[in-house]
Amino acid sequence: MKLGILSCSPGCYSTRRLKEAALDRGCKVKVLNTLRFGIDLAQGEPDLYYRGKHLSNYDAVLPRIGASITYFGTAVVRQFEQMDVFCANSSNGISNSRDKLRSLQILSRHHIGIPETTFVRDRSDVLPAIERVGGAPVIIKLLEGTQGVGVILADSVKVAEAIIETLQSARQNVLVQKFVAESKGRDIRAFVVGDQVVASMRRVAQGSEFRSNVHRGGRTEPVELDDTFRETAVRCAQIMGLRVAGVDMLEGNDGPQVMEVNSSPGLEGIETVTGLDVAGAIIDYMRAQVNFPEMDVRQRLTVSRGYGVAELYIPEGSAYVGRTLEESQLRENDINVLTLNRGTTVIPNPKASRTLEPGDRLLCFGKLEAMRDLVPPRARRARRPRIRKLPPDAGESV
Repeated sequence: MKLGILSCSPGCYSTRRLKEAALDRGCKVKVLNTLRFGIDLAQGEPDLYYRGKHLSNYDAVLPRIGASITYFGTAVVRQFEQMDVFCANSSNGISNSRDKLRSLQILSRHHIGIPETTFVRDRSDVLPAIERVGGAPVIIKLLEGTQGVGVILADSVKVAEAIIETLQSARQNVLVQKFVAESKGRDIRAFVVGDQVVASMRRVAQGSEFRSNVHRGGRTEPVELDDTFRETAVRCAQIMGLRVAGVDMLEGNDGPQVMEVNSSPGLEGIETVTGLDVAGAIIDYMRAQVNFPEMDVRQRLTVSRGYGVAELYIPEGSAYVGRTLEESQLRENDINVLTLNRGTTVIPNPKASRTLEPGDRLLCFGKLEAMRDLVPPRARRARRPRIRKLPPDAGESV
């Protein structure tokens, strides 16, 4: 396998370890400065130049795109994708994870545990927003901060209001997030490669510092995750469209609370504290998957005139409830079921004998006219009831 590592820092620990692991496994590898690419576009011929010369052929690339060059870096990764080169992380996945608001918007739809978060712009909306997440103290975050920079703890409503007003006056977009007090300045970093958590560690804030980032002086220790944390981490990476990711989670009373999904997680901290060859796990995974490059499925499937992709919902009382996929006659109507989503479970390429249940969602490819009648009319979704927690002394006396 000929591997290109996209990195502007060839001497940093992560880049050196990845190159070393690739060479140890007999790969040809070169570190390519992301900013030295030229992206050439012509009809049917997407191409790349590097340092002014035509780029030779690569089997795979491993993007290490810094936050400051996200736009250009994802454009380079996207070009490799158009050239059918395997990319360990997709351009779309990197863009999704880099924006804290966008990533939380995506995760919230998939029933992933996240701290209550709100995003407002108008000054008059700030106080109601703080109340909606439970009041002070609150966490205030810049949308694109890294390594704990741009994360502020406001211990009163007045302080929070002043900080938000100051940041907005500087044209900074900020999130207001519930402070998960029970995490006690600790968080979990789960390192995901493919569909597995290959290493994990707990980071603990030191002294009066509430941020547990290693760059903030946080102490690290190895930790064995239970199935809930492992499953959450893997699902987050998959939902984001990332094959290699660092998923940061708080240990909340209600289970894992995902703070962030990092598309370029550092290796030094987690390899040092766990003693595991994380770089080697990444290279092994890429060697096994190199023949399956990223593709925009919707883009490819909707090229055929009259055909497209749609998600069909099976509500309570539907005539399809209790029928098998074969009995539904979807296939006879030129509709192919690609996946069946049942709760948090995704069943790929479901068998014809699979019985449909209320709440099932079918990702289908087929004739749009045939699917049109199966898509329910758009209606305002009923809001899930909010369950308020009772104060400790609210129970009835016996």
